[in-house]
Amino acid sequence: MWTSSAANGPDVTPGALLEHLPVHATVLVDTAPVIYLLEGNAQYLPKFLPLFRAAERGELRILLTPVTLAEVLAGPLKARKEALAEHYESALREGLRWRVVDLDSDLAAKAARLRIRYGLKLPDAFQLAAAIAHSADALVTHDRDFGQATREVKILG
Repeated sequence: MWTSSAANGPDVTPGALLEHLPVHATVLVDTAPVIYLLEGNAQYLPKFLPLFRAAERGELRILLTPVTLAEVLAGPLKARKEALAEHYESALREGLRWRVVDLDSDLAAKAARLRIRYGLKLPDAFQLAAAIAHSADALVTHDRDFGQATREVKILG
């Protein structure tokens, strides 16, 4: 799913994200790192690749939300690349070491409260609410919009 050449990018300390996590951690991964993985992004993937490799080895568990699924699929669908969208959807739904968690009305209410409390965009509020609801050890993102939400859950990225 990823290429080894992408893992040799500049300014990367392999495993830097992992240093902030307990053994067998559960992390909720936001959309951007997943897109970097699926696209083999040579600039940004190296920062997140150790996380995905640790999950592949069974050393941690990755949670994704339907928000990530929708955001990942939007790019290929906008470009009218239905086969690529189907490939990405299959990869996200059938990942061996990650799980797409459900969003429900309780989580929506929690997301609304978090959105107001921290001034988050709605997708980010859903990501944060899901991380909290599933007792994630961290939310892994490449988004700087989480600001004061570190009071709720560890934000890495």
